[in-house]
Amino acid sequence: MNEAVFSQIAMLVFLTVLIGWMGFIVWDLAKKSQAGKFGTIALFIVLGAGVIGFIIKTVLVEIMQLW
Repeated sequence: MNEAVFSQIAMLVFLTVLIGWMGFIVWDLAKKSQAGKFGTIALFIVLGAGVIGFIIKTVLVEIMQLW
């Protein structure tokens, strides 16, 4: 396994862990602020939009590199 393959795997693993940790932080924020069901959904949608945007950007870059 060379350095490039290791870096790609490590980045995928650590980004997945980071996104999961951010999800836990949002859930904990909603719980501690007593946001309720609607507030929790709103927090996940609004704060999760950045994560979704990052994933979409990554997928689009990979698709464009194939052309």
